[in-house]
Amino acid sequence: MKITQNIRRKCIQIAAFGLSNAHAGNLLTGKLYTGPWKNFCNPGLHCYSCPAASTACPIGALQTVMGSFQFDFSFYVVGFLMAVGVVLGRFVCGFLCPFGLIQELFHRLPLKKIRLPGWMKYIKYAVLAVTVFWPVLVTNYGVGDPFFCKFICPSGTLTGAVPLLLTDDALHNAVGPMFLWKAALAVIILALCMVCYRFFCRVLCPLGAFYGLTNKVSLYRLKVDEAKCIHCGKCKQVCLMDVDPVLSPDSPECIRCGACAQICPAGAIRLGFGIRKKEAASPSPCSGHCKSCKGCGKSDIPT
Repeated sequence: MKITQNIRRKCIQIAAFGLSNAHAGNLLTGKLYTGPWKNFCNPGLHCYSCPAASTACPIGALQTVMGSFQFDFSFYVVGFLMAVGVVLGRFVCGFLCPFGLIQELFHRLPLKKIRLPGWMKYIKYAVLAVTVFWPVLVTNYGVGDPFFCKFICPSGTLTGAVPLLLTDDALHNAVGPMFLWKAALAVIILALCMVCYRFFCRVLCPLGAFYGLTNKVSLYRLKVDEAKCIHCGKCKQVCLMDVDPVLSPDSPECIRCGACAQICPAGAIRLGFGIRKKEAASPSPCSGHCKSCKGCGKSDIPT
């Protein structure tokens, strides 16, 4: 049986989710893994405070240390994000992000689906600037304030706060307006994910915004062979991220899921590392022997 691109992607997503939550047993005790792997960042969005988490969240780490006196670690976080972005771009969103898989599972519920207005995709860039970078720049003494993690991140609420509250009775007294706000926001976001494919990923995720900016230069690319393309429009119809691969193969919204390549009847769409050269066109049967050759494509005509 032929394995489709969607099945391959789901297997990679599940494997990445499992590696990101390698300490699932901690969900029963509420204890956090604090071993050496917590010094490394997960390429996707996954809360450091999740009891099962084996690595740190890049957005949380970036907010905490950027602009602080921990220059060595802050350079590591920024360098890590840039390196991952240059190599993979938004492939991370489509294959490696734990919260991306959670969103897709909620979207599979049998509810009527909606499409977002095009302008909403720009909100995540404002979220990146206002809730990740700006608070760090204006905080006294250059110590980062994790504004996004504190006030917005649904992954932190769902995988961090909720499991800890369920396992630690002492935290029940600490529940206040902040948790209620984040819990309500998480419920709204997950509800929107049910009717809109990857709502958080497309509208609010600062990590998706950052990786989207690197899509045009990332080594993992989506390429369209214009010589083969028959302009049937099937690739645009099947794209749940509302991208036209023919017009914008390097769109910041493309998560490199491969659905367009799978559906293309002409095999004109490819995904992979590096830049592929356009295939040479097949030679014309015209030999150019006519006195006034115009490349008509007809077979040889004696002159």
